[in-house]
Amino acid sequence: MSRYRHWAIAALTIALAMILGTAQVQAQDYPSRSITLVMPFPAGGPGDAMARTLAAALGNVLKQQVIVDNPAGASGTIGSNKVAKSRPDGYTLLIMNTGMATAPALYRALPYNVMTDFEHIGRVADMPMTIVARNGFPANTLKEFVAYAKTNGPKLTFANAGLGSAAHLCALLFMNMTQTEFNEVPYKGAAPAMIDLVGGHVDLLCDQTSTTSGQIKAGTVKTYGVTARTRVASLPAVPTLDEQGLSGFEALSWFGLWAPKGVPKPVLDKLVTALQAAVVDPAFKNRLGELGGAPVPVSLANPESLRTYVKSEIDKWTPIIRKAGITAD
Repeated sequence: MSRYRHWAIAALTIALAMILGTAQVQAQDYPSRSITLVMPFPAGGPGDAMARTLAAALGNVLKQQVIVDNPAGASGTIGSNKVAKSRPDGYTLLIMNTGMATAPALYRALPYNVMTDFEHIGRVADMPMTIVARNGFPANTLKEFVAYAKTNGPKLTFANAGLGSAAHLCALLFMNMTQTEFNEVPYKGAAPAMIDLVGGHVDLLCDQTSTTSGQIKAGTVKTYGVTARTRVASLPAVPTLDEQGLSGFEALSWFGLWAPKGVPKPVLDKLVTALQAAVVDPAFKNRLGELGGAPVPVSLANPESLRTYVKSEIDKWTPIIRKAGITAD
C-alpha cells in the first residue's frame, strides 16, 4: 500500500471521528437555546392552537423555550418549505397537519419532497371535525341536508381553510360519498372562514372541533355530524356521519412533527423522546381535550409511524383530489 493511500485513509478516519465527535457534542449540548416551531397557518386558527399547546409541552421537557412562528400561505407549503430549507440542527421544527399528505397531489412543482426532505419525528394528535352550517340554512338534519344539496348544491357555498386543508378534504370526501356538488370557497385559514359562516356570508364549513365546538355550544351554527368514527367527548350529543348512514366516512385533521433532513441522529433521538413525553403529559392531554382532540398513543409518536401514516394518507387522498381536478400553482 502506498504512503499516499495510508495518508488518505488516516485523514478520512480522523475526519469521520471529528464528525462523530461533533454530533455527540451537539447531542449533549442540545438544546442550548430556544427552538422555533413553524406552524404554517395563521395565528389564532386551530392549527396555531395545536402548535402552541405542543410548544409548551416540548419546552417543559427540553427545558428551553419553544417559539411558534406562523409563515402562512399556499396551504402551508410556504412554511413547510422554510423548514425543509433550514439548517438541520434541531432548532427549526415543523408541525403540520393533513396538508402534508395532500400537497404532492395539489402542487405541480412542490419545492420539497414530503417523504425525503424531512426527518420524520412522530405523530402528535388527531382532531375530529364537524360539518356545520349558518343559522337559517334550510336543512335541519343530515338526511335533509343531503337531499337539499342534491338539488341546490352548486348554489351553496362550502367554505374551507385553503386548498388541501383538512376542511377542504372533508368537503371533497362528502361530495364524493353523497354524489353532490358545492361552490367551494377557500380562505386563508379556519378562523376567517368561521367568521363568515357565523355572519351568514357562506353556507357551510367542515372544520376541526377546536374551530366549531364553541359555536355549536353557543347555538350560532347548525351541525350535521362528527366526521370521526366515534363521537367526540366534548360534543356527546352530536352523532357521527357514519352512524347517520354515511358508512365509513372519516376525515380527521391530524398533526405530525418534522425537522429538516440531516438532523444528527442523537439530536433527532432527543426530539423523539421529548415528543413521546409530551403526548402523555396530563396538561397536554387536557388542553387537547378542551380543543376536542386527543394526542396519539405514545406508540405512534415515532418516526416510522409518522412516515407510514403520511404515505397511507397520500395514497388515500391523491385519487380524490385528482378526481376533483384540483391543482394549485
